[in-house]
Amino acid sequence: MEELRELLKKAAPKVDWDSSQALVDDGILDSIDIISVVSELTVAYGIEIPSEEMEPDNFNSVTNIYDMVQRLLDE
Repeated sequence: MEELRELLKKAAPKVDWDSSQALVDDGILDSIDIISVVSELTVAYGIEIPSEEMEPDNFNSVTNIYDMVQRLLDE
């Protein structure tokens, strides 16, 4: 999880990844940030994030992003 947190900090450095649990819902993470995050995840983990996974809840916290990545890696 720490590796993911560092990757996210690189993708969107202005976001407080450590304490927020509603990144999208609170408007902290915008669409440009999500594109950066998806790009970093694609490169780092060799996964593709399908459109059905592009839901706000999947990007609301580091834990949610981690769960999504693990789910995609298991497929």
